[in-house]
Formats: sequence, C-alpha cells, structure tokens
Amino acid sequence: MAKKFELNEVEVWDGNMAAAHALRQAQVDIVAAYPITPSTPIVQNYSKFLADGYVDGEFIMVESEHSAMSGCVAASAAGVRAATATSSQGFALMVEVLYQASGMRLPIVLTVVNRALAAPLNVNGDHSDMYLGRDAGWINLCSYNPQEAYDLTLMAFKIGEDPNVRLPVMVHQDGFICSHTAQNVRPLQDEEAAEFVGEYKPVNTMLDVANPVTHGVQTEEDWHFEHKARQHHDLMNSFDTIKKVFNEFKERTGREYDLVYTYKMDDADVAIFALGTTVESARIAADQMREKGIKAGVVSLRVLRPFPFKEVAKALENVKAVAAMDRSAPGGTFGALFNEVSATMLAHGKSPVMLNYIYGLGGRDTTIDMLKEVYEDLDKCAKAGKAVVPLQQFLGLRGPKLSFY
Repeated sequence: MAKKFELNEVEVWDGNMAAAHALRQAQVDIVAAYPITPSTPIVQNYSKFLADGYVDGEFIMVESEHSAMSGCVAASAAGVRAATATSSQGFALMVEVLYQASGMRLPIVLTVVNRALAAPLNVNGDHSDMYLGRDAGWINLCSYNPQEAYDLTLMAFKIGEDPNVRLPVMVHQDGFICSHTAQNVRPLQDEEAAEFVGEYKPVNTMLDVANPVTHGVQTEEDWHFEHKARQHHDLMNSFDTIKKVFNEFKERTGREYDLVYTYKMDDADVAIFALGTTVESARIAADQMREKGIKAGVVSLRVLRPFPFKEVAKALENVKAVAAMDRSAPGGTFGALFNEVSATMLAHGKSPVMLNYIYGLGGRDTTIDMLKEVYEDLDKCAKAGKAVVPLQQFLGLRGPKLSFY
C-alpha cells in the first residue's frame, strides 16, 4: 500500500509538480513515459514518488513518445487506469496513437505542457501541439496556472472514465510560463483526492477472459462511419458529464469551473478571446483599459473539445469587436480560434468585428502593453462599426509589420 504524502494546506508548486501530484493522488496503475522538455518534471516527479513508496502503480520508461502512448493504450485496454505526459515533438510522435486511444474508447489522461513545434527547433511554449491534437477525438481541458493544472488533472480522470463518456482526456498547460512558475496551490489531501476521483471501473477489458472482446478491429466502409459517428456523438454529449464533475469539484473545494471562462463581460464592448496563461495577462490589460473608459472583457475556453458552441455565443452576444488570439502559426489561413469563434457568432446571427492576432510563437513574450494595443484596435473598430485595422496581424513580431486582409 502506498504511503500517505503529507501535504500542507498551501503548497508552492509549479504546474509540472501540480500535475505530478494529481497523477499520484489519482492512483494511476500505469504511467508509460518518455521525457521531453518542458513536461519532463511531471513524469520525473511521478517516478520519484513511486521510488519513495508514495505510488502503488507501475512506471514504464519507454523508448519514444509513440511507445509511451502505445503503452497507455495497452494498459487501458487491459483494464487499468493509465496516464502520461508530453510536449511538442513528443506529442507529434504520439498523434497516430492518440486516434487509437479515442477510437478504442480508452479513458487515458494525457497532461500536455504546450510547446512550439519544429522547425526551427524551439523548446519554449506556444499552442502548436495543442492545435495539432485538437481533432483527435479527445476531450481537451485548458488551464491557466498551476492550481488549475492540478484541479483539471484530477477532474480529467473522473470525466473520461464516466460510463456516459469513456473517452481520453488531455489537460493543457503553457510550457514554462505555467509548467515552471511556482505559485500557491491548495491541494486536496490524498484520501480526499482519491475519494473524489473514485476507483477505476474497467469496461470491456481484454483480460476478462469470461467475456472476450476485440479492440482495434478493421471495419472498412461497412462500419467505420458508424464507429466515428458514435464517437463524435458521445464526445458532443460529454458536456453534461463535464459540468457535473465541475460542480462536484466546486462542492468539495469551492473552486468553480465552467465550459467558458469570462471576465468583466457583463457590459463589455470589446473582448480578447485567448487560451492559457494569456488569459491572466489579458485580465490586467482589460482592467487598465477600463480605467481609460473602454469597456473591455476577456473570454476563454476551459474546454477546447468538445467546443462549447452555445456558451461561446452567449459570452460574446453583446460584444461589438472581438480579438481571437491564436498562439500557433496559422499555416496559410486565419487562426483556428478565429475561425471557430467567427463561425459560432455567424451561426447565432451575430456579427461583431472579428480580428485575428497571431502572437507568442516559440515563447515570444506577450506584454500587457501589447494586449492594450489590441484593445485599442478593437475600440476603434467598435466605434466605427467595421474593421479599420487589418483582420489578421502578427503581434510582437520583429521587423516590418506583418498583416493580411
């Protein structure tokens, strides 16, 4: 039996340590992992917990990230709780197996410390890996700080393993800005965390010889479409379970989560729509803009997939201009967040001025002053009732200004 880890009411943890403790407290049976910056400390800390007797499970060091996710798939299909962590190129190497995990309906938890994708090589944070995996059929949860990385990792197990969901879950945190920045974190005690997550209840396990099942079958045109449609149906209908788990967590901790995060949106004329640690910077910029008389707000997603279509429309229903902030190279079009938010508003009969900012690639700093410039652009557009600045701009880029349309 694992030893109890004595925790203070308030610990000073970075995002990696917070995620590692959440994996420990969730009593994961198998962690199969391969190290990669900046997520390495998650599995490194977890392996130390195991060596020191604080974990009952197994830690499997494999030869690549493809093998890490393959190990999790095998373990989960065999009937145990499985999890791992990765970043960037490691995430890219996992992609083939991400689709196996979701298609086989295995509730694996993957903590993703977001980092840029090469080339050129870069170990710092942006959302390229998050965007790469957003359509892999996994639930995607987004954190802004170490406390949320801890909370959402615990909740990820309970969401993914719910009988009405049975899908894998990613928990994202920004590389270095969250993963290596120590802040106050209020953890649950081990017993309370384990009670919240609950015992793992395997479904259709490969080792249940009394009830033989097949995983990863070949279906071709006869059944592939129906499998994918059912998977999409259950992913789209996972909102109720996500909200239920968020509510249960609030009752236990007092910490509140919702599908969409909003800040000072009740009377906002202009809004920044961003993901990750940028949300906290945008809140400061919004406060400073309000001192200048500009009604500024912030909107973000707590759940990237499934995409909270109705809730996003509700959050932005009275806004005159929106800046969709994409921290990933758009690759020849507008950013993904811009496209999804624009489509959401259009489908709900709303037409705020939509601007797209590409920012923070490869860990480039995004300052409060830069975000205030975005709000100033939005204010000009809101007052004019149309776009008076380019629709897509690269924010914080050295050299000549780069913009399109």
